[in-house]
Amino acid sequence: MRRLAAVVLQSAIAAAFIGPGTVTSCASAGAAFGPALLWALTFSTLACLVLQEAAARLTVTSGLTLGQALRRRFSSGVAGVAVTLVVLGAVILGCAAYQAGNVLGAVAGARLLVEVPAPSLALLVGAAAAAVLWLGRMRGAVRVLSALVAVMGVAFLVTAVLLRPPLAELVRGALVPALPAGAGFLALALVGTTVVPYNLFLGSGLAEGQRLAEVRFGLAISVGLGGVISMAILVVGTAVTGDFSYPALADVLGGRLGGWAPMLFAGGLFAAGFTSAITAPLAAALTARSLFGAGGGWQEDGRWFRAVWLAVLSVGVGFGAAGLPPIPAIIAAQAFNGVLLPLVAVFLLLVINDPQVVGEGGRNGPLANAAMVAATAVAVLLGVAAVSRAAARVLALPEPPLGVVAALAGAVMLVVTFAVVPGRGTRVGKRWR
Repeated sequence: MRRLAAVVLQSAIAAAFIGPGTVTSCASAGAAFGPALLWALTFSTLACLVLQEAAARLTVTSGLTLGQALRRRFSSGVAGVAVTLVVLGAVILGCAAYQAGNVLGAVAGARLLVEVPAPSLALLVGAAAAAVLWLGRMRGAVRVLSALVAVMGVAFLVTAVLLRPPLAELVRGALVPALPAGAGFLALALVGTTVVPYNLFLGSGLAEGQRLAEVRFGLAISVGLGGVISMAILVVGTAVTGDFSYPALADVLGGRLGGWAPMLFAGGLFAAGFTSAITAPLAAALTARSLFGAGGGWQEDGRWFRAVWLAVLSVGVGFGAAGLPPIPAIIAAQAFNGVLLPLVAVFLLLVINDPQVVGEGGRNGPLANAAMVAATAVAVLLGVAAVSRAAARVLALPEPPLGVVAALAGAVMLVVTFAVVPGRGTRVGKRWR
């Protein structure tokens, strides 16, 4: 019974990354490159599990949330203030980017059902989300919408099976990394939509008062299921003919499941966007509170707490009201969070290896460190590649060769790894976990 409760509790992690960004990025990747980018979802699902387990173990063993642990680890002087501001800035910027995609996704889903101008729908979504956040009510409605998102996920899973894609191609795409020309941005978006930086803070908070064994079991089931659904969405996207669009994706579902499926997709896309439009601003405010403490206006009805979620919500509503095309904007938001992910992962790696924060029982062993370093290294590589290529385009320079990108990413990881080797005060544990 405790394990079932753990699965239900940790399902919030999967629910947080099954949103408009996941639907858009995964289906777009399938439509553009077939199953070739499934490996990015394999990697990101495993990385999500590794990083979420570390964040949860940090809380279970130390009694501190990730934000509180960062405060303790970097608590003094200018460096401590800088780390707090950098982490907070990264999370808030990431949540704001996600929020833009959330509102645009909710509007896109609603427009498949009703002919209402996008700016008006964006304002309505923003007003409803603000009411939920301000009053803390309508939780029953949010649960119903979350259930609709889950049904949509099952519909994608069933459709992927009915499409009967060649098994050999799926296995090769899931296990053999390949980056076709022009696929780098989408690969980064797939990572950013699965390993959500603010979810590390959310997962850390959910682990308070839990047993580590149950938390690990719950994470394995919920994150694994989320990864499978993401892969199913990508597979369904491979059946889209012509340019990718939401109506085209709905037609694929309708062709396999019947005329009710497009309506389910529209409602599910709206529900995913609306529920995520509540989650992202709240996660930003909760992260800020964990970094600055619960007093001084950081209570849920405090002025600073509300100012953070209101700012993040306003960004999303602003993008929605501007009438931006949802698909490219959503993919860009996921890719932006893929760039921010290594920063949060590096700080988590440093904290989980500090015995003064987590004690001897919570520190990483060699196997856990190897897994975290590998996950962070790939995220750094994808992030450096995206940033360097974007900079080259802005400056009208040739794109840097893969060797240069790998060297830059390797230099970053060398510094990070050196910070957790024996003799640096964050020594790895003697036991293999």
